[in-house]
Amino acid sequence: MAQVAGLIKLLGELEEQLVTCMRCGLCQGVCPVYAETGRETLVARGKIALLEGLAQELIRDPETVRERLTTCLLCGACEANCPTGVKSQDIFLKARAILTGYLGLGPVKRVIFRGALARPRLFKSLLRLAAAFQGVLTAPVNDILGSSCARFLSPLGDRHFPRLADKSLLRQVGAMDTAAGSSGLKVALFPGCMVDAVFPDVGLAALKVLTHHGVGVYLADTLACCGIPALSSGDRPTFDHLVAINLGILGEQDVDALITPCATCTAVIKKIWPAMTADYPARKKAQVAALAAKTMDINAFLVDRLGLTPPPTPGDGTIKVTIHDPCHLKKTLGVAAQPRTLIRMNPKYALTEMAESDACCGCGGSFALEHYDLSAKIGRRKRDNIAASGAEVVAAGCPACMLQIMDALSHQGDRIRIKHPVEIYAESL
Repeated sequence: MAQVAGLIKLLGELEEQLVTCMRCGLCQGVCPVYAETGRETLVARGKIALLEGLAQELIRDPETVRERLTTCLLCGACEANCPTGVKSQDIFLKARAILTGYLGLGPVKRVIFRGALARPRLFKSLLRLAAAFQGVLTAPVNDILGSSCARFLSPLGDRHFPRLADKSLLRQVGAMDTAAGSSGLKVALFPGCMVDAVFPDVGLAALKVLTHHGVGVYLADTLACCGIPALSSGDRPTFDHLVAINLGILGEQDVDALITPCATCTAVIKKIWPAMTADYPARKKAQVAALAAKTMDINAFLVDRLGLTPPPTPGDGTIKVTIHDPCHLKKTLGVAAQPRTLIRMNPKYALTEMAESDACCGCGGSFALEHYDLSAKIGRRKRDNIAASGAEVVAAGCPACMLQIMDALSHQGDRIRIKHPVEIYAESL
């Protein structure tokens, strides 16, 4: 009964939000999925039209509802360009939760989300085990990119991907709780699953920069996933469980900011946590709101709070770098100038802009697994723009984008390195 009541409540919230859409069609011009498929039903306007009769459609044709709702990158381009401010990401996430509540969570996702992801220590142990045996199952492809592919048939298909780190970030540095230094500031660092397990050098660079500037750091070794993989699949119970774990760790910390080098984690904690926890008890809801207000992308923290500015005279700039603007960083958080500032802090790099730097790379988390062919088509356009820039390095402030761009570059045999802006700045210290 409680589950049914929850679904009815979500349906009511959806109805209130859907009326703001004017059907103007501006979302069509910015949707990366529509650009590749030309299908009106997959653009935000088409999905919203479907959702207006969601209760009836779930009974009549639930699989069509699932197909349309999951064929979405949740990139936020439609929301960022909507003249009436339709909160499309909130709408689609709630709709997915309703869909999963009605149809149930598939057995594979149930094992992944509720069996592993919801148990942080077990999840990290499984990743360590996978890292130890990955050499048997994967083969290296591109030494510059560090990409690999599956040796045998794999659920990842033809995707090229980075190896899991031999030693995760948290295993390298452990828990930390250092006092504020010369900056007078102390932050909580939320590295995110991808930085911890796949790109620990990004986390090490972040810690190096923070220490250099006298910023105290609180880093817990018991942090859980931000919850977006589960929520994107409509698994609201796992999302709520992960929020509760992280809130228990971070909610009472006396810090000036919660910072993360992952654009997705930043956007989720800052925007999606408050939107999806409106029905929480007052105390927990206040904790979520307070934490969201303190949450910042690391690029924005370093530039906006610490006041980092490039030197007045540029260096020789022998390394040509271009930059990709992750959707969650620019469209959701409005952070675009700050990563460029960090890159310019290193005189060895010369920044050159690629065409369509803020176009989606095609990752979208589970979208890239469920719709790999479509994801790869979108990714190839990003790859072509990177290659056309003539850069030796491409910078991106989101580990998921780094993973997607690696796949696109690796399939074309490109020898272009991928780095986070904070890594480039850290090299200059």
